[in-house]
Amino acid sequence: MLYHHFLSRCFLVSRNQIAYLRFILESYDGLAFMRTLDPSRAVVEIGYSPTRRRDAEALILALEKETGLTEIPPPEDYQPL
Repeated sequence: MLYHHFLSRCFLVSRNQIAYLRFILESYDGLAFMRTLDPSRAVVEIGYSPTRRRDAEALILALEKETGLTEIPPPEDYQPL
């Protein structure tokens, strides 16, 4: 069986930005994906393939500037994909 390894980073974002962030990431068709780890605190995880790292991290940088996305360490109860 082939296992895919993803790079992932956790972020804090304004709750009202979660849907927008998901929409933008999905619009880049396979570049990166997002899951909400804690909706009450608005903690999200963004994952991407190492082969797409450069493009994904460029998009994340732009989203940090646009949405106030702030990288944080993974929560204590974090379960990797």
